[in-house]
Amino acid sequence: MHTSIIPRLWTAGTCRRFLLTFGFIALLSGCGYNPIYQTTGQVITGYAESEATPYVLQMSDADMACNLGQSLDPLVYSFSRVTDKPDTTGSLLQLLAANCSEQQAWEEELRYERAMYSDDVAEAKDARNAAKRWHAITAERRLEAFHRAMRAYEYDPADPDAECPFLYEDQDELTFLLGLLTGLQAIINDTNSGGAAGVPKDIAPQAERAAQCLDNEKWGGIPNAIRANVWLLLPDTRPALSPDPWRLLKNSSELGVQAGFRASMALEAVAAETAGRQDVIKDVIARFAASDRNFKVSEDYQLVDQVGRSVIMHTSDKQWTRKYGYRTPRTYFGRLSPESTSDTETMDLDDLL
Repeated sequence: MHTSIIPRLWTAGTCRRFLLTFGFIALLSGCGYNPIYQTTGQVITGYAESEATPYVLQMSDADMACNLGQSLDPLVYSFSRVTDKPDTTGSLLQLLAANCSEQQAWEEELRYERAMYSDDVAEAKDARNAAKRWHAITAERRLEAFHRAMRAYEYDPADPDAECPFLYEDQDELTFLLGLLTGLQAIINDTNSGGAAGVPKDIAPQAERAAQCLDNEKWGGIPNAIRANVWLLLPDTRPALSPDPWRLLKNSSELGVQAGFRASMALEAVAAETAGRQDVIKDVIARFAASDRNFKVSEDYQLVDQVGRSVIMHTSDKQWTRKYGYRTPRTYFGRLSPESTSDTETMDLDDLL
């Protein structure tokens, strides 16, 4: 009598194991688990950290970089649902996205200045409200970038006794440093939004304390520039024997030129605007323009320098628009007036139109 091989192999124990395995897979599927998604997430995260991040930092097009952050952040960070959170790359992506929304805020600020110059009250009010909305979005993005950077290196900024994190490579140091910087910037953006984002002010002393974990000269004066900004915002945080914040900011700017990325100059300009120091604003814009003559940008951190340039340019544009109703003319960058500064120099009308 013929006997099929299947019934002989399909024992009771085999059947039970099959049902248990099938049930386990079904349960995981119901919970959203997918091993392919997990593997894909690990691959994308690894690629972003080892290849995409260094590539972005070498970009000289700040506008393209910020759009990259807006586009990639939802994709890359969505994999945190199935694998470890890609906080190192995620911090940079949020930072880039924040640069985009800040650009929008800047455009509205310039629209406000043009409206004030033309005595158009309704236009000025609309521009001011629009700028506040964009500043609120920027503050939220920068706050998230700060949190991601701190999580990436398991650093609790709220702990006054927290030890400096282990930062194995330059990229880790820069990611942590930029995280501190964006935390400070988030406070300033939130202030400009009228407090709409609700950024905690205690981030400022946290960033000041953590900035001491990084080599100031290596990173172009940015750590000390962060500390000086905090001392100006919160004078009670300034140590008794610390140098004058404005002198420290100028020194940090000089270190930035030597390092090949002038982010410290941008921080000096931001501090001057916040404090209403027109003399410092005029000086730092002139120094930035003058540094172009013999400046050699760091190939690895071109983006950092370009973002610094955009801050200085916007500061200059606000000054020009407030006084004359238009942005900084191309050949007049570094000066805050179209008037000639020498007997032999003549005004180029094409540059003013």
